[in-house]
Amino acid sequence: MIDNYVLIRAVRMFIQVLKILVIARIFLSLIIRDLRNPLLNSIYRITEPILYPFRVLISKLGVSTGMFDFSPLLAFLALDIVGTFIIRLLI
Repeated sequence: MIDNYVLIRAVRMFIQVLKILVIARIFLSLIIRDLRNPLLNSIYRITEPILYPFRVLISKLGVSTGMFDFSPLLAFLALDIVGTFIIRLLI
């Protein structure tokens, strides 16, 4: 029982960290334009595998979003769904 609680907390914490990194990427990309910046580069390397599939999906659907990138919104939704699914499996 206590092991499941620890795993559930770890999954929730991991999902929250990923969300915070995506949010940090959004704001840092507005401030820092140089991808050689170590902080921005590290955040991009962590978050790109999460956001890229959603960018491809939006592109394949032919949805024109203009200058707005909606992939973080889809990533948040997917992270919530996956996190909930994993937690339900642990309960």
